Amino acid sequence: MEMINLAAEALIGTLIVLGSMIGLISVLGLIRFPDVYLRSHAATKSATLGVLLILAGVFLYFMLYLDHISAKLLLGIVFVFLTSPVAGHLNGRAAHRSGVALWNRSVRDDLKKSLHQKQD
Repeated sequence: MEMINLAAEALIGTLIVLGSMIGLISVLGLIRFPDVYLRSHAATKSATLGVLLILAGVFLYFMLYLDHISAKLLLGIVFVFLTSPVAGHLNGRAAHRSGVALWNRSVRDDLKKSLHQKQD
């Protein structure tokens, strides 16, 4: 039984620390990336994964050590998983539609053609 507790603690600790590290990487991306599109990518993709890992670790802690299955945590995981990438996409699309320039070293703009067709 002691070995199972040790493995569970290691798993929970790993999930929470890994989620925190990914969140830190996300913050560094927000600071270092040159334009709104790359910053949006850093904020939504890595921060979403970081928050999901932390919430999964907390859910496992409640389930294994407090004998409580938290519906609020499950709903939080689902909510973050569904809304954060969509919000990042919509922020990027709104920036593109409002004319925010891409980074000067960007290689390709897939939405340029469709944006000009709607304005004509």
